[in-house]
Amino acid sequence: MGKIPPHNLEAEQSVLGAMIINKDAINTAVEQLHPEDFYKEANKEIYRSIIELYNRNEPVDLVTLSEELKKRDTLENIGGIQYLAELSGGVGLSSNIKYYCDIVEEKSILRRLILSCDNIMAKSYEDSEEVNSIIEQAEKEIFDITQGRHREGFVPIKEVLLDSFSKIEELAAHQGELTGLTTGFMDIDSKLSGLQDSDLILLAARPSMGKTALGINIAVNSAIKADASVAIFSLEMSKEQLVQRMISSVAHVDLQKIISGRLDEEEWLKIINIMAPLSQADIFIDDTAGISLLEMKAKCRRLKMEKGLDLVLIDYLQLMESESRHESRQQEISAISRGLKALAKEMECPVVA
Repeated sequence: MGKIPPHNLEAEQSVLGAMIINKDAINTAVEQLHPEDFYKEANKEIYRSIIELYNRNEPVDLVTLSEELKKRDTLENIGGIQYLAELSGGVGLSSNIKYYCDIVEEKSILRRLILSCDNIMAKSYEDSEEVNSIIEQAEKEIFDITQGRHREGFVPIKEVLLDSFSKIEELAAHQGELTGLTTGFMDIDSKLSGLQDSDLILLAARPSMGKTALGINIAVNSAIKADASVAIFSLEMSKEQLVQRMISSVAHVDLQKIISGRLDEEEWLKIINIMAPLSQADIFIDDTAGISLLEMKAKCRRLKMEKGLDLVLIDYLQLMESESRHESRQQEISAISRGLKALAKEMECPVVA
């Protein structure tokens, strides 16, 4: 008889119970957990249904959740309304949601490690593949697991947007001036009148034409010149590489000189002089590789609530992952683009990708 895989049903139930009674708990769980992280099939299905309601910006409670499960024809399979009532009754405290999520995630990682090891053992016993190929696969599987484990959070940026009436007042008081967020580029600002709230701006060009550099310049200019709160999702570069580019741009020092460390006294002085304004800028960087739109939304919602959010920069769109399956990568990118437009509308700020 095989061993039972690692799991903690009490923690799973506590996560779901907290999500049913506390919307903030949903934000926390979405950033950390996927349906596959739950051991019990019923709990997986309940989590999927909660996320579906959350994606549609619909309330999550016993009534809406049971109705969603009915639509999916899975209410009876998960134990009916009685099981949902037990969950909302609470196995634990909703304020401890992060702790419960950690437990569920850790058990899920252990199960994935066991499955990965089983796969490697099976291939090793078969002796039908090259040793190097098996080793490479083992390394990849373990790496994928560790990458999922270490998802980076934000590193901070600024305040809440004005409501509609305040915005109209501001526009009336500043006729002829920029009505949106400055990009720091006069030609772009004159064409767009600044970056407008709820707009999705796509930077399109051939490879190596400077899309990333332009995006970084827009983000830094908005943060420093307009005191804007800027969220940057860097899917390609690490946050350290991204900041090096920022330093190069603001200090007007060649990036290759910064990377090589071959700086003269004047260049060192330029870098030192920009450290203060750059460090005081409300810029928050998340360099999670392969981040999904769902996770990005959750992080933006949390950042807006805690620090404010005026601009979102994504570098770059093609590296994002979709939660749904699509027939082609082109369809997937189209779906992600629609999702980013919805994000801009919900956050009431421009999104540049």
